[in-house]
Amino acid sequence: MTTLQAPAPDIPAYDFRRPTTLAREHSRVLELAFETFARQWATQLTAKVRVLSQVTCERVAMQTYDEYAASLPATTAMVLCELEGVAPKGVIQFPTTAALSWVNAMLGGSGVPVSAERTFTQIEHALVRRLMDDALEDLRYSLGSILIAPIAVDAIQYNSQFAQAAATNELMIVAGFELRVGDSVAESTLALPASVLLPQLGETNPTSSADDARELVDAQLARVPVDVSLRLAPATVKPSVVLGLAVGDVLPLPHPHHRPFDLAVGGQPVAGAALGSSGSRLACVIVKTED
Repeated sequence: MTTLQAPAPDIPAYDFRRPTTLAREHSRVLELAFETFARQWATQLTAKVRVLSQVTCERVAMQTYDEYAASLPATTAMVLCELEGVAPKGVIQFPTTAALSWVNAMLGGSGVPVSAERTFTQIEHALVRRLMDDALEDLRYSLGSILIAPIAVDAIQYNSQFAQAAATNELMIVAGFELRVGDSVAESTLALPASVLLPQLGETNPTSSADDARELVDAQLARVPVDVSLRLAPATVKPSVVLGLAVGDVLPLPHPHHRPFDLAVGGQPVAGAALGSSGSRLACVIVKTED
């Protein structure tokens, strides 16, 4: 008798060479920002190419530049973007065939995808660069305070292995997109140096120094909500009186007419107050405070 073995679970491989990964908090913030960029980019492509376009953000990850470059096709369009005050460059990558179909539609053609990869002519280069200038405007708007360094198009390269946008071990934030322009579907990526974005995201588990612990506790206690009550002076009665209470009974209270009510917090009197009103609601006016 043979027993059927359950199939082995599909366990993803972990690359120990990768120095770090994105924290969950950082990843979520970046995903939202790149999803906004995808919508803005789709609107811009629809307006410029005059063909209904849709851009979808499919993933956000952290990779070294060497890993990122190795994942790209050998021949592709790589728009190198210069960041002010930073040596590594950003990259917007997409197939040249997709860009040529955009240019074809912009010039009045049908936008039929080109079958083979090739470099851009001078006119195609100018039109693609203009599209990328507009895309970077959308990127700056979408990332907001996350991207504080000015960014601009530097050059367009066509070989992913020779386009040295950053050092091989430079950490990059890589976002993957699916571009649908009319009937054309293409994969695109956006890579930005992690050193440019991560400082604006803050620490994942921030800690406070214990040197000012007293001030921190006082500041926290000052924001804790408490119950405040306005009360008369308590009366002392026997249990038999309480048990015998009925509707219409009068229970005298030892609170003088001229004495303010007690304003208490947690049963402890902290001030004296007179009864008043605020609009249609009852209110109290503080007339004295306790030491």
